[in-house]
Amino acid sequence: MEMFSPLVLSITAISFVTFQCLFHFVSPWISAQFCPGYHRLGPRHTIEWNSRTVSTVHAMIVGLFCIYILLFDDAVNEDPVWGNPSLVKKNVAITCGYLLSDMLLICFYWQAIGDKFFVIHHLAALYAYYYVLSIGMLPYFANFRLVAELSTPCVNQRWFFEVLGYPKKSLPNMVNGIAMTASFFMVRIAVMPLYYSRMYAVYGTEPFYRVAFGGRCAWIGPSFCLDIMNIMWMHKMARGCISVLRSPGKVKVGMLQNGKVH
Repeated sequence: MEMFSPLVLSITAISFVTFQCLFHFVSPWISAQFCPGYHRLGPRHTIEWNSRTVSTVHAMIVGLFCIYILLFDDAVNEDPVWGNPSLVKKNVAITCGYLLSDMLLICFYWQAIGDKFFVIHHLAALYAYYYVLSIGMLPYFANFRLVAELSTPCVNQRWFFEVLGYPKKSLPNMVNGIAMTASFFMVRIAVMPLYYSRMYAVYGTEPFYRVAFGGRCAWIGPSFCLDIMNIMWMHKMARGCISVLRSPGKVKVGMLQNGKVH
């Protein structure tokens, strides 16, 4: 078994502790200060609110780091299989810390946010990231996959609006819905040709055959499965967005409280 570097382990541990602190202390305090509706949430919604806040923070940090690597890390872009993975390892380590933190919260608050599919997803992701963090292979593809996190903030914001009682036809909800659909398309659908063209370019080459069999399984199979689901979600999301935009009714500004729009 390959060993993880002390730096990778340190970043993962710091990430884990940081996201735990965000969930237990930072999110409740900031949410109570700047969102009056937070006080009216029940215990289950409060837990999920804090979990989604942490998810949004993680997505923004990791997603922007991914964009920087794609634009400026020449070593990874020139050799997508075995290029210098130092920056990618740091980003993946942050994500691994988040995944471990989120799994702990899911298990501890199972009645509120428990979801076996999320646990399976997190375990599968950790398995795939093991090869990146320990062996350093496939840095380009691991980083490229994390770009999809940039669609997460709008997805979480949709839930925030829903639990706060914003009508579907409210202006904030509609703006976020359009942004959610557009961001999901850009970072999960529109990038597919580039991703699979790079995969096709390295398939069967000498660097490809240096990748362990387990690494190939963790790379190719899940990529196809995930993108099939992304296409299905995109179709559903686009239909929902078009349906709301076409539905009759006046656009409302504000939040629904006690049956009244404010």
